[in-house]
Amino acid sequence: MNCSDEYKTLICKAPELSKKDAAAMRAALEGSTAHYHGNTVHTLYIPQMYTKKDYNNFKKIADTIYAILDRIIKEYTENPEYRQLFGFDERLNELILRPSLYECSIPVTRIDLFYNRETGGYKFCEFNTDGSSGMNEDRELNNIFRTSELFGKFCESHQITDFELFDSFTEEFTKIYKSSGRYKENAHIAIADFMSSASVEEFEEFKKSFERHGYSCEICDIYSFRREDGRLIAPSGRAVDAVYRRAVTCDILSGYDEILPFIEAAKNNEVVLIGDFKTQIAHNKLIFEIMHHDMTKRILSDEENSFIQEHIPKTYKLTAENIKKYDIEKNRCGWIVKPADSYASKGVFAGIEAKTDEEWIGFIKKHSDTDYLMQEYIHPYETENIDLLWDENAGFAKYSNITGLFIYNGRLCGLYSRVSKTGIISTQYSEITLPTIVVD
Repeated sequence: MNCSDEYKTLICKAPELSKKDAAAMRAALEGSTAHYHGNTVHTLYIPQMYTKKDYNNFKKIADTIYAILDRIIKEYTENPEYRQLFGFDERLNELILRPSLYECSIPVTRIDLFYNRETGGYKFCEFNTDGSSGMNEDRELNNIFRTSELFGKFCESHQITDFELFDSFTEEFTKIYKSSGRYKENAHIAIADFMSSASVEEFEEFKKSFERHGYSCEICDIYSFRREDGRLIAPSGRAVDAVYRRAVTCDILSGYDEILPFIEAAKNNEVVLIGDFKTQIAHNKLIFEIMHHDMTKRILSDEENSFIQEHIPKTYKLTAENIKKYDIEKNRCGWIVKPADSYASKGVFAGIEAKTDEEWIGFIKKHSDTDYLMQEYIHPYETENIDLLWDENAGFAKYSNITGLFIYNGRLCGLYSRVSKTGIISTQYSEITLPTIVVD
């Protein structure tokens, strides 16, 4: 019996306790900081549980994919011909190619993958870089599960490990910052984003962590910076020494002319920018196609190319030629289409979610020969769970799973789990977050 089945058995043996327990957990959840754009994060009654074997697999996966992305980023900066595969505009190229203050290519990333707990098999979904989030949701959900009476019973016979995702980040941030040659022990750190779409509760936890490590810190709307005497000035009037950039690159490019103080300070290396703009090379979903390109194969080892062949879904530009070549109009259940440069699953549409063939064909024709990509659809691994926190009469149901690997400074530091009743796991399809633990 695996751990999830064991947890299900505990629930079935104590249905009234489980209902009472779940109600108390929901009350605690609604009073917590686990909110996304004003809404309480939805969770289920069984946590996401992995074994030590799973976690060791995740460490190998993280090491391998990070090394591949690091090599691709270096090739981009060194090879003008390779850069043409990405088609980035000149403003972004200028930001990427300016001299870097440190070696780390991707300070923070959350690698999302479809992982099968039964077989250990997996396919990648996407690579999130500077805007990577979910740390506070996992922290709060784990705190709430520790108050659960049923979870306490489960822990009596198991050793449980969860993940600390804030101080571990600050420690890796500090290592990168020190390597820049600009390190100050009492540095002033700015957490920068477009605050209209920011995870404010999460930023507050990062701010506390920076302050625990001896820094001063403020959360800044990226519009609110100014420059003075070659320094980036925060809204408080203090000069900024280092920036934890949470603003995603596509939003920065969209608002480029309105955030020129931030842009110019970055261009001139007036602050230590963590992460830098070269992270966009990994974040842009076009990298899934480029990983299979012959120019990429030449810079990677045979083992790395085999890894890509096995785990990176086939991806192509959504052109009229490719639509016809791969016959995706007739085979809609085998494909998903998505913008090359987006986040939070904006604009993503899977053929299995189309109500009719006509809806699917209309969507792909509308976005044909734009910035959209077509990618082979991966059926997520399913597990049983129960929605007792929101419905005391809920029964067990199947949920699709996606797993996130938090990688800080090239090191796996934690996991993030989401599920959905549909085959698409995203905010627009009612995704649900689960606390993630490793069970011995």
